[in-house]
Amino acid sequence: MSDGARPVVIRRPKKITVAHHGGSWKIAYADFMTALMALFLVLWILSSATPQQLRNVAEYFRTPLSVALAGGDRQTSSTSVIPGGGADPTHVDGERQRTELRLETRATDIQRQFVALQKRIESVVKADEGLRELLHQIRFDMTPYGLRIQLVDTDQRPMFENGSDRVEPYMRDLLHVLAPLLNEMPNKLSISGHTDSAPYAAGVVGYSNWELSADRANASRRELVSGGFEDSKLLQVMGMGDQLPLPGSEPRDAANRRITLVVLNREAATLILDRVQEAMLASSALAME
Repeated sequence: MSDGARPVVIRRPKKITVAHHGGSWKIAYADFMTALMALFLVLWILSSATPQQLRNVAEYFRTPLSVALAGGDRQTSSTSVIPGGGADPTHVDGERQRTELRLETRATDIQRQFVALQKRIESVVKADEGLRELLHQIRFDMTPYGLRIQLVDTDQRPMFENGSDRVEPYMRDLLHVLAPLLNEMPNKLSISGHTDSAPYAAGVVGYSNWELSADRANASRRELVSGGFEDSKLLQVMGMGDQLPLPGSEPRDAANRRITLVVLNREAATLILDRVQEAMLASSALAME
């Protein structure tokens, strides 16, 4: 090699081996795809639901306890469990709120018992020739707080004498039939009376729909007890006047004149008692100030 010749340089690329990164990204990706599939499934179900079903789902999550117990729509109701005042049942803090809002949302043993009770009531009433015609005036629905039984008026067959708390004979017979069936359940019972919006001549100054609804609820209570229902199982009796008309009804519809019985589950009964005690403690604290 001459002095002026350049040396030959051979460059060989280095082989770089990439380390294995593990499979954690696969788990994250699988979780993402599962969540995405669940989202599409929910959207598909919502798209196939009828407008009425969508309204029912929305109303379920918006309805406060007092409305679920008494059987009315949310728009014309108070959010207070305690008639005439009391703490807002939807306004509590921390874990307790989340627990209370999830009352009995799944099928449980007690709900199956409620379904069995409904079928038994329907069977007994249908078998009684004198009460069979009243079957279409008995409405059942399952709520997060228990089985709601509504006894509604018709123009042809009212449950009470007009403007009075005097129980019609067939209503008395019906309550006497219901009493032993309700008595088979250990659950507490809530009774509420309702009227249509037809006012008294003196308005709300004298005897009004407030007094009438409360008197009719108490008259129903007396007939249930007379029929054998244990008075110790009664948790509350209240009059709601015309404040909770049935959804989709006109204010003066006969069906708004009704008695609502709610066979309460344990959580709902406890919640009502807690609210009453909280209101009593708050009143006592205010009185001491």
